[in-house]
Amino acid sequence: MGVFHFKKFDICDDRSAMKVGTDGVLLGSATEVSMNTRSALDIGTGCGLIALMLAQRLALANETFCVTGIDIEDGAAADAAENFRMSPWSGNLESKNMSLVTFANAFPDAMFDLIVSNPPYYDNSLEAPNVKRNVARHTRGSLMNIPYSDGVLSYKEIFEYAKAHLAEDGSLWLILPADQEKELLRYARMLRLKEYKILRIKSVVRKPPFRIIVAFRRGKTMPIEEELVLLDGKGRRTLEHASLTKDYYL
Repeated sequence: MGVFHFKKFDICDDRSAMKVGTDGVLLGSATEVSMNTRSALDIGTGCGLIALMLAQRLALANETFCVTGIDIEDGAAADAAENFRMSPWSGNLESKNMSLVTFANAFPDAMFDLIVSNPPYYDNSLEAPNVKRNVARHTRGSLMNIPYSDGVLSYKEIFEYAKAHLAEDGSLWLILPADQEKELLRYARMLRLKEYKILRIKSVVRKPPFRIIVAFRRGKTMPIEEELVLLDGKGRRTLEHASLTKDYYL
């Protein structure tokens, strides 16, 4: 059994279709929390990595927070439940094996101070042969298509859920492919969710961004735009990358 050791928790992802990866660590590290963040939802939680990263920081602010991780894939939800149970914050974490549509129907009055997701994004790529991995990693067609078809999570579904279930002062954080930025920001604005922080991520300084982390909230705001380069010329983590993830990596 493979176990990933972080500073304050361990992660097992044996049953999860999508494994521990850089995208999740970056999103979990960059997402901002405060003393007012008492309820958080991790959509497509996988093995629970991002939920645990949030819990580590939320525990410093208050003892009454709750982080819910949902995933349609049964193996992922089982991994998340076990990882939550073995963590120092087991009483503040819950894993639910359900789709976002099912979750919304089951808890129609739920409101969250923070919603976070590392959603599927390989819209136009060739699908992997593993069916569970496809469900975890692919969207069907463009953002404007009908959401949630045959078990595949869509960006549109996440934005529409956030519009209805994000607290007035809450925030939505997503990690996205850089080439989908304009379409995603345009759709969010249609729902009156405005970006207020954009972090463009490069693998090395000479290459264009390949990911963006975007934070949304209600109301008008001028976004803060920043850049993060992951590796220096010698293939080592940059000082900025190391600083962002220092609370988690051993």
